[in-house]
Amino acid sequence: MENTRQLAREQGYVETVFGRRLYLPEINARNPQRRQYAERSAINAPMQGTAADIIKMAMIQVDDWIQREATDIRLLMQVHDELVLEVPEPRVEAAGERIRELMAGAATLKVPLKVDLGSGENWDEAH
Repeated sequence: MENTRQLAREQGYVETVFGRRLYLPEINARNPQRRQYAERSAINAPMQGTAADIIKMAMIQVDDWIQREATDIRLLMQVHDELVLEVPEPRVEAAGERIRELMAGAATLKVPLKVDLGSGENWDEAH
């Protein structure tokens, strides 16, 4: 963590795994509260930002598939690290497997991406 803080102090930013930058103008501030906030952001942003990048890439993959092959399915929203879709009942199982494949393959990392599925009449039932 100290290496990350030091690199942020030198560069003025941190990056996600995919190269998206978060600039930290207060990383070298004299005000301790502002500096500490920037230091916490320097630690959290690469992980949280990478997760955000991955879910956005997954959304693009799923939306492209819907536009090409599954026009009866609707991508309704994204909540943190999940996608919420409306799928006709007879297609839930097959669509779920395709969505799992697309999301798991959204990014190439050294570790596999695990995708859990849930279904129900509402968001609560799907969990």
